[in-house]
Amino acid sequence: MAAYQRGDAAYQRGDYATAIRELRPLAEQGHANAQIILGLMYDKGQGVLQDYAQAHMWYNLAVSKLPPSELRDIAVENRDLLAKMMTPAQISEAQKLAREWKPK
Repeated sequence: MAAYQRGDAAYQRGDYATAIRELRPLAEQGHANAQIILGLMYDKGQGVLQDYAQAHMWYNLAVSKLPPSELRDIAVENRDLLAKMMTPAQISEAQKLAREWKPK
């Protein structure tokens, strides 16, 4: 949990390099909160190249793990708003990435 707290704090203060370093391994292991922040970072191009397919994938993975909650609703809303800006090919790629994703 310490890595998540460090990564979240780094994200909140705009230190995206530290946020990526702390949160990516957690997201890759299946940590839903870290996945949401990674989705935000790819969505907005914060510390990473903007990539809607990656953002959509991370949001989708988080949504699939979270129980009904305000946090889950935020992830769903972010994913759905993002989808409105994506081409059908980008959405298809994002869905494929999410289907094929395996925790590390």
